[in-house]
Amino acid sequence: MNVFIGFLAGAAASMGLGGGFIFLVYLSVFTDTPQSIAQGANLMFFLPIALLSLIFHAKNKLIAFSAIKTYGFFGLLGAAAGCAAGMYIDNTLLRKLFAVLLAAVGAKELFHRADRQKNPDGEK
Repeated sequence: MNVFIGFLAGAAASMGLGGGFIFLVYLSVFTDTPQSIAQGANLMFFLPIALLSLIFHAKNKLIAFSAIKTYGFFGLLGAAAGCAAGMYIDNTLLRKLFAVLLAAVGAKELFHRADRQKNPDGEK
């Protein structure tokens, strides 16, 4: 089962479909992994996928390198703040917050689907 979940999460992540959600839900719901450990494992899983994506996107000239300084800085700042907060938040509360995040992302995907079909690039 672990091999199948790893393959499914990797395949979804490589297509930009959020394989981390699959991996995180599996670890936190179907195993006894604490939420903070599951989220840390997800971050470690993400790094090689992100590197491969960066290489392929750079090769295909799909990266706006001018935006990297701003988004990279604030992304790293947000990641550090999230890691620090995750260390101090109770595991039960962290699971509930993650469930709320999943519900919000799911609702967004449900209700914004028509917009995405009209313009798949997400531009207005």
